[in-house]
Amino acid sequence: MTRPTGRPASSASRLDDHGAVRAEGHRAGRRQSRLRRTLLAGLVAAAVVLPVSAAASPAVPAPAPAALAEQTALPDRYAANRANLAEAARMAEAAGRSGRAAKLRAMGAQGAARFLVFDGRGAGRAVEVLGDLETADRVAVLVPGSDTTLDTYQRFRAGAVALQQRLQAEHPRSAVVAWLGYDTPGTVSATVLTAGRADAGAAELGPFLDRLARAAAPGARLSLLCHSYGSVVCARTGTGPQVTDIALFGSPGTGARSAAGLPTAARVWAGRGGSDWIADVPHVRLGGVGFGTDPVDPAFGARPFAAGPGGHSDYLKPGTVSLDSLTRIVLGTSPATPEAPRA
Repeated sequence: MTRPTGRPASSASRLDDHGAVRAEGHRAGRRQSRLRRTLLAGLVAAAVVLPVSAAASPAVPAPAPAALAEQTALPDRYAANRANLAEAARMAEAAGRSGRAAKLRAMGAQGAARFLVFDGRGAGRAVEVLGDLETADRVAVLVPGSDTTLDTYQRFRAGAVALQQRLQAEHPRSAVVAWLGYDTPGTVSATVLTAGRADAGAAELGPFLDRLARAAAPGARLSLLCHSYGSVVCARTGTGPQVTDIALFGSPGTGARSAAGLPTAARVWAGRGGSDWIADVPHVRLGGVGFGTDPVDPAFGARPFAAGPGGHSDYLKPGTVSLDSLTRIVLGTSPATPEAPRA
């Protein structure tokens, strides 16, 4: 209702205005809460579609992984896994799975490929070393997110190559380990909203880091670079003193309220590209669904790093701000910090 001009509002009217503002604020809060719950429910509902169809997909035949003792020398380990990979490609081709066979051959065609682990069965596992691990005193371990399998491995590897080239330009005694050492969830699946795959991945990653520290140069600094759902894996991985830094990027959350709650003494970093859709995912946790606090939120307590304007798949692309920041984190120098938002 419009008041006549020139007349001051009464105390009662001012109280009515304030009450209306408070009521509207409460209604907005309820709407926002309902929106978060609706979005989360929608993600869960959509998630059930792909796993059902994927479960009906026939498994690709492949040999069992090479049986290697822990003390097997690195050159022998690499050679055994190359032979296993070649056999997996042959078996896939013989079974009429030419697409998988071509992708496996591409993995083995990278010169003298150095795989610490290779398992061609199912979605597959692969742990590849880029650089000379035995002389490296700076080692970056890349942990991928959802939808990373042997069929999409080259995309994951391209980021590892870009990082290794950038590191080598500044510090020749560096190596990158592309760690596809767990069964990643599908981007549209029920598993991507829960920590089950992450817990299983963390149980593999922790012991692997201990073995990696023994294989690298004495006193080597290890850094975990964790993308998307991979950040959930890293957040659940207990690390020893050899891991000095953990970088979370494109993260949906970790399940922890703060960086101080992670099972590590490493410095924890967080960054997100300006066009990354993960920013629109509700950072809530309802029961066992969702991952809570956004790692780039100052309340989480991670050290912020500049990630530039890129999207969810752009963090390791050559020439990006994010690649420069991640390189600096691995080398132990200070990355650029994000620009403050303009008023």
